[in-house]
Amino acid sequence: MGKKRIYIYALFLVVLAVLVYLQFRTWRNFDWPTFWSQHVNPIHIIYGIAYIYLGYVMRAVRWKIFLRPVRRHASALKLVAPTIIGFTGLALLGRPGELIRPYLIARREDLSFSSQLGVWAVERIFDIGAFTVLLVLAVLFATAPKRLAYYGGFREAGLAFTALVVGLVTVAIIIRRNGEALADWVERRFSHLSANLGHRIALRIREFHSGLDTIDGPGSLLLLIAVSLVMWCLIALAYKEVTMAYGDKIRIPQSQLLLLMGSSMVGSLIQLPGIGGGSQLATISALQRWFDVPKELAASCGIMLWLVTFVAVVPLGLLLAHRERLSFRKLSEESQVAEESAVT
Repeated sequence: MGKKRIYIYALFLVVLAVLVYLQFRTWRNFDWPTFWSQHVNPIHIIYGIAYIYLGYVMRAVRWKIFLRPVRRHASALKLVAPTIIGFTGLALLGRPGELIRPYLIARREDLSFSSQLGVWAVERIFDIGAFTVLLVLAVLFATAPKRLAYYGGFREAGLAFTALVVGLVTVAIIIRRNGEALADWVERRFSHLSANLGHRIALRIREFHSGLDTIDGPGSLLLLIAVSLVMWCLIALAYKEVTMAYGDKIRIPQSQLLLLMGSSMVGSLIQLPGIGGGSQLATISALQRWFDVPKELAASCGIMLWLVTFVAVVPLGLLLAHRERLSFRKLSEESQVAEESAVT
């Protein structure tokens, strides 16, 4: 493990320790027997996992659409395995595992790793954009959020996500039209600050530009948007199933669940390999403060949401990796080496 990764983990650990301490102060009277006695309907949990797995299939379909300009006959079915293995690596290794998915796809489709890193970057825009569309629709048209005492904050969150998407789309358009010229300018402008800084930033711009080139027309763009919306609807349904597993003790309308999903997305920025942390704490806090769920029930539901939406992929991912004789540690190291070699 490199020094940079150790420092990142140490920083995440400190932040998580602070968050846990703040939660501990809030939960001084936490009733552990009540926490362990929560009854959960397993049928709803199974449905939730099924929706999450369908979401991975939709991710494979979306990546196939990205591959159209260079691999028109690529199979979405064959992309499911590297997708599941990639997300298993993310769950087990944390952020270093994020590169496994584009690395595996690049290797299997005989494409450059940098080109698939570009696709991976563009994919983030579609994820944020699809979630934002659902959130804004809930804010503007659903009646349930308007009855909330914190509806103003709900609306502001929608506006913030919208501003973020507009900014990302604007940057994407600029890079699509002037990517190479912008990369050359950045490389010259920042070269004096560090020997590698300008080159690294320019490389990321070129990767992103190549990722945008995979959208080969308005038809593909509309299809990518549709697939992304369906995928995030499936994730929302998985959240709904988990909350329904607790029966009448947790009743959250589907439109309000988007706010819970948003809190989990923000919390996931602070994660430790294999144990998470930020996502669970953010979800538990949202359940308590926004939906008035008792702290023991909120803790149980928050952990269950994390297990269903983030960890449930691990058993199948391990099975697929074992069948193909893949090592997650080795894949992570190889992807890191491939990323570094692209810079030099």
